[in-house]
Amino acid sequence: MISISLCMIVKNEEDSIDRCLKSVQDIVDDFAAARNYAFRLATKDYIFWMDADDVLKDEDRKKFIHLKGILDQSVDSVTMDYHLAFDEFGNVTSSVRRNRLVKRENKFQWIGAVHEYLGVWGNILNSDVAITHNRLHHDSDRNLKIYETRLLRGEEFSPRDLYYFANELVDHRMYEQAICYYEKFLATGKGWVEDNISSCGKLADCYHELGNRERELESSLRSLQYSSPRAEFCCRIGYHFHGDIRTAIFWYKLATQRKQTGDNWGFINPVCSTWLPHLQLCVCYDRIGEYRLAYNHNEIARSYRPTDPRVTQNKRYLESVLGMNEGIKVDGGDLHE
Repeated sequence: MISISLCMIVKNEEDSIDRCLKSVQDIVDDFAAARNYAFRLATKDYIFWMDADDVLKDEDRKKFIHLKGILDQSVDSVTMDYHLAFDEFGNVTSSVRRNRLVKRENKFQWIGAVHEYLGVWGNILNSDVAITHNRLHHDSDRNLKIYETRLLRGEEFSPRDLYYFANELVDHRMYEQAICYYEKFLATGKGWVEDNISSCGKLADCYHELGNRERELESSLRSLQYSSPRAEFCCRIGYHFHGDIRTAIFWYKLATQRKQTGDNWGFINPVCSTWLPHLQLCVCYDRIGEYRLAYNHNEIARSYRPTDPRVTQNKRYLESVLGMNEGIKVDGGDLHE
């Protein structure tokens, strides 16, 4: 069985550190305090890193313990899903895959002053273990101030810097400046493809906030330069065409066919390939009188969100409509999207 060291960066995390450590105490052997420095101090076969507001849920702890017992030591790095956000029913709404467990002897290094990443190579294993981000508090201005200070010093930003600075500007609702830096990033032609695709989505968000629907659509379509249609963009485009129901249906149906997997290294939103396009297809088919199809898609949405009030209300309404079409009187209501 392999041995593992845990490496973390921790500052002002007294509210969450105990919870984090307890969730992994029967998996790792050592604890340290800063990424590259901690990696140099680690002594075990593999290094596992977390932030203080990350936890392993019980099911993932079991998966990790099993992985620890069977991992082939020819593996250089193990990736795990990072669950970042959840809906009111506990379903994951934002996830990304990261290298989490790495072979110590390879001396992998963290790169980047802000939003650092771990540079790895070799034999990579994609595991089914997930780390859950459960933030208690956040210094929301910290990263933005770091980037602004670097700009004042006249530092030249790498493509990665441009992308993450633009993200910080979006988080601070500085949309016009964010658009400028996303465009600078894309103009380099040197961005990671997943960051290019994400930038198109972020640009669409910015234009949406600024009320520019045409540029919002252009930004969504721009993502097709970098990849086949992603479910998120299909839903975006479908929503834009609600005035042209047949076109909207095309894009929502395409979203249902664009399944997102854990092998995707970019940020994914499972909502856009599961219940959301089916809920919207329900609305679209209702508007053109295709009530059976509307009902069927609402039932698919209900399989994901059985207690969602929009879905349950749609069910009552459509059962009423279908019942009346068959000569049965049933109390109904209005359709919800």
